[in-house]
Amino acid sequence: MSSGAGIDYSVWDHIYVSDDEDVTNPYVDSASLFRMRHRARLERMAEFQQRGEDLECSVSECKRQFEEAQGRLRELEEGRREGEEDEDRDAELTKVQDEVKKLKKDDKSFEKMMKEHRREGEKLPWDVDSISKEGFSKSVLNIKPATKEETEEEKAEKHKTFVEKYAKEIKHFGMTRRWEDSQKYLSDNPHLVCAETANCLVVVCIDFEIDEKHALMEQVAHQAIVMQFILDSARTLKVDARGCFRQFFSKIKTADKPYQDAFDHELELLKERIRNCAQIRKESAVKELEEEDRQERLGPGGLDPVEVYESLPKEIQKSFDEKNIQMLQEAINTLDLDEGKYHLQRCIDSGLWVPDSLEGDEEEEEEADEEDDS
Repeated sequence: MSSGAGIDYSVWDHIYVSDDEDVTNPYVDSASLFRMRHRARLERMAEFQQRGEDLECSVSECKRQFEEAQGRLRELEEGRREGEEDEDRDAELTKVQDEVKKLKKDDKSFEKMMKEHRREGEKLPWDVDSISKEGFSKSVLNIKPATKEETEEEKAEKHKTFVEKYAKEIKHFGMTRRWEDSQKYLSDNPHLVCAETANCLVVVCIDFEIDEKHALMEQVAHQAIVMQFILDSARTLKVDARGCFRQFFSKIKTADKPYQDAFDHELELLKERIRNCAQIRKESAVKELEEEDRQERLGPGGLDPVEVYESLPKEIQKSFDEKNIQMLQEAINTLDLDEGKYHLQRCIDSGLWVPDSLEGDEEEEEEADEEDDS
């Protein structure tokens, strides 16, 4: 023992590190001898370990039997104290008492054998198989899991679910003006840093442009470009966008002119695309309304009365304007027979002319005259 350092090195006095350190006969195959010695040592270690396990099992079984015997002994003693006199019970009590004494003696004997076995294990020399033990074994394979590509229907459903869940937060971010406020809001809501947020902001921009709220459109478009720049940076760095949005804000706050010009250029391009898209949606909405009005105007023959009226000769148009039936008949009579039939049939199919209307008017006049006579 080293008194200066205070470290006990005696535990290293009996280390049997390797069979290779032994001096062997030159006429003996060293490799075979080493393998034989190693196998014999492993067999001795396995036998010693098995003996220890058998002792532990014996100790456990002895303790279990001892506890059962003590339980039976307590039951018999309680029955005896209650005053019940029974020769069989007394004989059983004596038998159990002897069994408890024997088991107690066996337990002490097994404990003594266990201590001897432990002392024997401590005296065994260390070798390459027992000098150390594996604390843990773990293998990690850095393999990127295969990602299943989403279908268009799955992407649409994912976008719809996300927007429905976070619509309020997305609009709040779209209305944020200062860089610091935008960064803080994304720090508090990192789930918004994704492509769904950028797409939703663009849709909000289009709605504002359709409603002619141009200032709000430009504000939300600015935030959409912010989100797009963050996503582009994440793709370039091949990292999660939620972990790099702070770098974007740090860079944009102190951006040089080329970077700021690129940001402004992308913003102007987005605004132009939003205006074009809003115009297309307006024109589409107007066409849909016109088509709905046209479908409502269609006559019994499926023709549009407005289109038919515009295709009629001037004289027939004038008769419809003045609601003059006699003028209509005269205008049709001036035309060729086939042309007159063609225009008249188109007027009927579009609902401009109802063939039974004249007869109905004459019947109403006759009924009115009869009422006056009566």
